[in-house]
Amino acid sequence: MFVKKSVKAGLAAAGLAVALFGTQAWSYVRTGFNQVQGAIQSEVPISFELDRARNEVQLLLPEIRKSLHVVAQEQVEVDHLKVALETRGAALAEQQQSLVTLTSDLKSDRHQFVYAGSTYNRAELEKDLAERFSRFKIAEESLKKEREMLALKTRALGTHRETLESMLSQKKTLELELDRLAARLRTVESRKSISSLSIDESKLAQVKAMIGTIDKKLDVEDAVLDAEGNFSDLIPVTQPAVSVVDIVAQVEAHLNPASTGPAAEVAATAPAKTQE
Repeated sequence: MFVKKSVKAGLAAAGLAVALFGTQAWSYVRTGFNQVQGAIQSEVPISFELDRARNEVQLLLPEIRKSLHVVAQEQVEVDHLKVALETRGAALAEQQQSLVTLTSDLKSDRHQFVYAGSTYNRAELEKDLAERFSRFKIAEESLKKEREMLALKTRALGTHRETLESMLSQKKTLELELDRLAARLRTVESRKSISSLSIDESKLAQVKAMIGTIDKKLDVEDAVLDAEGNFSDLIPVTQPAVSVVDIVAQVEAHLNPASTGPAAEVAATAPAKTQE
């Protein structure tokens, strides 16, 4: 709702600026647009911004895959070039050995030379040596340039591999950073939900009153028990106490009625005096 109002307000301001300020209207239009843009950005939820950032990180994958393809292709080319140059280097070494052999033979005083069952004169040998030497120099120069090219490709491959590793590392770092921000957002939202909690003061007062009433009732119960305990510990002065002498007389009168006289019977049946 706020965003819609901001957009409408910005458009209205732009129209008014064109009507009132003529050539300077675009300055006012830009200002209004910037205000609307700022209002919209401030209203975008943080969770939405995090999702948008994650999508942007995922958009790096095509470039990373492209770099992986380039690195793999360069690695294959370097490997093939290494094998080819090793083969050419071995062939060039054989040509060099042939040049050494022919040169050594031409230094001798012989006029006939036999190679692989065939005989050649000095002129033929000199011609063959000159042709071999010309080809050798071309092959040697070509091999030199190819080796320089191999060195350049190897350095480029190393640079591209470092770039790829950096891209992968940065992508991982961005993902970890987004995870950290997401955890922080959850913490902030939890704090907001806790801070928004409110307790009904009337309910709180009611519960406190109930607790006070229960506490008073328990105080009354304790007082009653204390009072009963005090009365139960006293000597029951209202009840007649049985005299030891009277008990003895009653027992003797019951067991030996003949030996006791009327006075004993009266004493035995007489009520006991209360001891003070």
